[in-house]
Amino acid sequence: MGLTSRSLLYAMAAAAVVCVGLTLWLWPRFAGRGPRALLGRLGSIVVTQLAVVAALGLVVNTNFQFYASWHELFGLYDDAPAAAGKWGGGGAGPVGDPSKGLVQASGPDGLDKVHGLPTGPPQRSGRVESVRIVGKRTRAVDPAYVYLPPQYFQPQYARQRFPVIVALSGYPGGTFLLGQHLRLPQTAGQLMRTGRMQPTVIVMMRPTIAPPRDTQCTDVPGGPQAETFFARDVPDALKSHYRVGHDPGGWGVLGYSSGGSCALQLVMRHARTYTSAAALSPDYKVSNDPTTGDLFGSGRDRVRRRQEHDLMWRLRHLPAPQVNVLIGTSRTGEKNYPAARAFLAAVRPPMQADSLVLDHGSHNFATWRRELPAALRWMDKQLTFPEDVVGNS
Repeated sequence: MGLTSRSLLYAMAAAAVVCVGLTLWLWPRFAGRGPRALLGRLGSIVVTQLAVVAALGLVVNTNFQFYASWHELFGLYDDAPAAAGKWGGGGAGPVGDPSKGLVQASGPDGLDKVHGLPTGPPQRSGRVESVRIVGKRTRAVDPAYVYLPPQYFQPQYARQRFPVIVALSGYPGGTFLLGQHLRLPQTAGQLMRTGRMQPTVIVMMRPTIAPPRDTQCTDVPGGPQAETFFARDVPDALKSHYRVGHDPGGWGVLGYSSGGSCALQLVMRHARTYTSAAALSPDYKVSNDPTTGDLFGSGRDRVRRRQEHDLMWRLRHLPAPQVNVLIGTSRTGEKNYPAARAFLAAVRPPMQADSLVLDHGSHNFATWRRELPAALRWMDKQLTFPEDVVGNS
């Protein structure tokens, strides 16, 4: 049974109920003081607790799709060895074959469980596709949902390229959270239908390419090359498969939590790829922690790599990139408000920064859903459309 299958969830829930019932029924038999009674009580408590915790864990994972398979949960991949050899055994994550296409059709990957997606003819409602993006340079593989607006399928737009928003989830979330809990394609679709947002292709991805490791959108020495994947491989793959713009003015990146941190990192470090970033509840520097492992390697370049992933350091010591950013935060309820104020105050031309500040909001989807419509409308004003015409670039 699959990790997110309903049958596994129901079976574990039933097992938990049975364990609780057996504990209540057998408890009087373990009332003595001898070793057998003590072991009986201890065993019944341990087994019941494990069953209940496992059932609750499956409920949470099925709802939020933190891990889509047993392989992801245990950090195992069907074809990981080639990547490990390529990057010196650094655990680079699953590897794909670019010769089979840079955008490859995949199974639902949770898309069939997302509520409120477009239905009906795509030229009227648009469509959301579930694909795998394969890196031409990194050979990394990352699942993605791709929202194509109705105009993408309409005859009058047949030769038209569209602007792109690459949307990144937090860690350890994934594409499912962007669809089901952030409700990104549903919200964007509604804005486009009502004329408050131009037709835009939205690509929903997770920010790690080697789960369960949090790669923080960095190129890890001897390890996952996540920065190269998102800054170079993803745009190249999308341009090879979809009618999307070739000019950086039509490319933006949006994210929440660690996905928002990645959005800022990508736009400030790769202004020739992305010119706009909307970051909801981001951090402003990359740091090592138990989920990331060592992101900066060793040697003389270690300090430099760490500094260059500190956005406040970049604003103080490096030329400002010609990009636009939007920072979403809350005055109360989120601990990152002082850091957001400091970052916004440090921005200088030609970089431009706007803010989206709630009076109160916690670090959760309820807050980010409130911010999302305004963030999408802001992004809409930054991206150029029409981009260019198929055949002219």
